[in-house]
Amino acid sequence: MDSFIIAALVAVCSLTAAPAYGDKGTSKARSCSDIRLFYSGKGFSLDVVPVSEISGEHLRICPQGYTCCTSDMEDNLAVLSRREMEGLLKDAGRSLQTSLTGQFKAFDGYFLELLNRSAISLQDTFTTTWGSLYSQNSQVFSDLYMDLRHYYKGSSVNLEEVLNEFWARLLEKLFYQANKQYNIGEDYLECVSKQIETLRPFGDTPRVMKMMVTRTFVAARSFVQGLVVTGEVVRKVSQVQLSQECMRAMMRMTYCPHCRGMASARPCANYCSNVMKGCLANQADLNTEWRHLAETMMQVADRFKGPSGVDSVVLSLPYRISEAMLTMMDNIESINSKLFQSCGNVREGGTSSTGVDDSMNRGKVIVEDKLGSSSSKMDKLVSDVTMRLRELQPYWVSLPSVLCSDRVATGTGAEDKCWNGMSRARYLPEVMGDGLASQINNPEVEIDITKPDMTIRQQIMQLKIMTHRLKNALNGQDVDFQDTSDDVSGSGSGMCADDMCSRGPRLVVPVTDRPIFYPHPPENKKVKASASQNLPCVTIYLLSLLILLLRR
Repeated sequence: MDSFIIAALVAVCSLTAAPAYGDKGTSKARSCSDIRLFYSGKGFSLDVVPVSEISGEHLRICPQGYTCCTSDMEDNLAVLSRREMEGLLKDAGRSLQTSLTGQFKAFDGYFLELLNRSAISLQDTFTTTWGSLYSQNSQVFSDLYMDLRHYYKGSSVNLEEVLNEFWARLLEKLFYQANKQYNIGEDYLECVSKQIETLRPFGDTPRVMKMMVTRTFVAARSFVQGLVVTGEVVRKVSQVQLSQECMRAMMRMTYCPHCRGMASARPCANYCSNVMKGCLANQADLNTEWRHLAETMMQVADRFKGPSGVDSVVLSLPYRISEAMLTMMDNIESINSKLFQSCGNVREGGTSSTGVDDSMNRGKVIVEDKLGSSSSKMDKLVSDVTMRLRELQPYWVSLPSVLCSDRVATGTGAEDKCWNGMSRARYLPEVMGDGLASQINNPEVEIDITKPDMTIRQQIMQLKIMTHRLKNALNGQDVDFQDTSDDVSGSGSGMCADDMCSRGPRLVVPVTDRPIFYPHPPENKKVKASASQNLPCVTIYLLSLLILLLRR
């Protein structure tokens, strides 16, 4: 009788420990034909793909239930998932770069067009109205426009010095032309130019023009530089490689359902959000400075509109210069008297008069506005770029939702039938916040929040620097666009160079401190923990032996 009891218990334990094949618990191993077709479609060899399901103890990323994936298949699909994700990020970055480049080309092209129109207008009208007085000194004016163009394009040109030099040279040329009957040497002309501050031969025009030109050109140059910097930031950040932990999370979300025979299962929405927020945690940290830069650029762009905007300032240069020249010619006798007193008398012996009076009379014609009303094209450009800057402000924190939008499960009952990383079931963990610091409890992507990506930290610094320059431009302060692409260290930057960060002690958040969320009991315990599943049988064996001993 005792032997019969023990035999019966052994039979019960054997049935309890018998493995079940497939997710539906059928006794027959499921075919792997579907994943064989899928795997070969991704360009991989079928040599390593099993014909039917095998035990999954070898899997390191996917749940360790019965599976159609070998270790090699899991590795290949994991690398593929990362490559595909990086491709999506680069595509999104290229799209944004294209938009920013379009805005840059539109503004840059129009601004240079304004400069060219202004220069041509000056040449045409001055040739007619100032005659030989202009033609013999045209280099002074062409040099001014060349320097303005170089400044706008980012050359190390001091705008204030350019304007001061222009007025000093113009004073010398006009004084010489108005006094050609005298023998005037270079030393005397140098003395003449030094009297410009006290003499003020051009009236208030140089001061007004300096204020308007400086404000306009500083703002325009900083604005196009801002568009260039934002495009470069997008390009460099889009090339940042995803981490190994992200690759594992992407594999688990994207291709583990195929390994489990659930190819049609789509990720739960919150599950996908946590994976993407974890993978793009460093990118999300760009958000604050990215928004600051966009807001400042919109403030600068707003300065370009209206009656005192870019069109008006650039196209009115010929008028203002001519007005200044007329002011000097109207007061040439008084100016001569003061200059002779300051620099000494000059000897006669030059050429005859060149008809300055006639030039002066004809020059008055240009005071009338021949340029017409300024174009509304700049207003349209500013409106377009402002709208685009406003749209791209949330770019970095919106990437997770954008990338999840076309891959998550939708429809009635989707929350209960979606893939949660382990099986088709509801996903219970809460959605993490944006940025690196918010990922300390991310259940899907393991992240050390004390080790930010240095490439992205460098780009955050570039955004800060550019924003500072734009704010200076708003105040009319000239900005120096030196190359700061290698500025990864410095006071208060919070960044390190030459691996200096790794030499000092680090505070690392222990992995064991991270809570682990299981939306449903992990299915891998069916295989990996088979010994614990047989524990009740061992207890029954021991209990039976104890009963037999007591009976004896």
